[in-house]
Amino acid sequence: MQIEIVHPKLAYSIKEACLASSLGKTTIYAHITAGHLRAVRIGGRTVIPADSLHALINGEGCKSAANAQ
Repeated sequence: MQIEIVHPKLAYSIKEACLASSLGKTTIYAHITAGHLRAVRIGGRTVIPADSLHALINGEGCKSAANAQ
């Protein structure tokens, strides 16, 4: 029997964030622009840290989003 270890997601792509939150792409980008959601560029890819997406969904402000811009 093989045991599979599942690691929690550290970050979501824009597409994954849309699927996980049931929000549209335009809404996700609007929250990034407004500073409510933190986005990080890694190479040519934009990812959203999981804690930032969870904070948005839970109605908490993303304090680190304002600092990142």
